[in-house]
Amino acid sequence: MKRKRNLQDVTGEEVRQDIFEDQEGVPFALDLQVIDVTSCTPVKDAYVEIWSANSTGVYSGIVSNLNGAGLRDAANLETTFLRGIQKTDEDGAVQFHTLFPGFYTGRAVHVHIMVHVNAEVHENGTIIDQTPSHVGQIYFDQDLITSVRAVAPYSTNQQQFMQNSADYVLRLEPAGSDPFVHYALVGEEAAAGVVGWFTVGIDPVAAREVAAATNRMEGGSKSNPINFGNFLAPVGRDVGR
Repeated sequence: MKRKRNLQDVTGEEVRQDIFEDQEGVPFALDLQVIDVTSCTPVKDAYVEIWSANSTGVYSGIVSNLNGAGLRDAANLETTFLRGIQKTDEDGAVQFHTLFPGFYTGRAVHVHIMVHVNAEVHENGTIIDQTPSHVGQIYFDQDLITSVRAVAPYSTNQQQFMQNSADYVLRLEPAGSDPFVHYALVGEEAAAGVVGWFTVGIDPVAAREVAAATNRMEGGSKSNPINFGNFLAPVGRDVGR
């Protein structure tokens, strides 16, 4: 099986619901339901992992010349904001308390999702599983993104903005699929917060082998060499930048 590089994936993530930490931005409650596409039934006791960039387009846990301050920001390797894992309930559902993701050069606004069916929780509250049943990304309505971009600190983001229509990964979505999050505003303006919901269809017996950019281990995190040739590889939902 060919390993798919997820350029911003970090192994050893913590099982937790609140993942925004000290970050600033628009509050975002994200409800996800995992459904078995072979039986149309909820998948319970699976671990759903999400991660996204912050309001100024920076991922935690990554030191790369394509992320934030680049290789100068060695301390970012140990950060964990906007990353977390939740276990699905009887209805196959989880909820994360996070922030609406920011944009960064080369991609439209998105959130990464991996579903781990056979993972086990370690004593320290983390899991490591590099053969998830599902690897994907979810996206947002362009009007919602525009509203959020007007709110600080999103409005201070100096990276190059990309519309959904220009995103090469989004264009690889299968015909008939709907990768966009359903949502409602908490108040009259986006700044008050957003509630989103999305159904993730998986084949529980599938195994997608991935190679993370960073491994969290006892004693500290370690970066893996990134093959930037995969950055534009036409591998659809396994592309992980």
